[in-house]
Amino acid sequence: MLVKDAVGRFGEDLAARYLDAAGLQLLERNWRCSEGELDIVARDGDVICFVEVKTRSTTAFGAPVEAMTPAKVARIHRLALRWLDEHRESVGWRAMRFDVVSVVRLAPGGPTVEHLRGVF
Repeated sequence: MLVKDAVGRFGEDLAARYLDAAGLQLLERNWRCSEGELDIVARDGDVICFVEVKTRSTTAFGAPVEAMTPAKVARIHRLALRWLDEHRESVGWRAMRFDVVSVVRLAPGGPTVEHLRGVF
């Protein structure tokens, strides 16, 4: 496994535990289709949350959330619509939200997790 992939997996695992502890119900992890991948799909009450996890080892090159480009946001919007289309019969929801979980692996005092709700 490449270092980049290991860092990403670490961040996704930490984010999933964090969201679960915060009371969100995890519906999917690493959902894939021909157009790409959603990191986490979760339910927060009657809100479906599409969560992008961004992990960096340090903040030497900026915060993880800074890696969210307009192209990535547009891709996640397209993927979310496709996920909703495929799950329309099995998942009831009233609203959707797009979140980012920012993970810094080597932060002072241990890894840090920040859950940014409704950021795009």
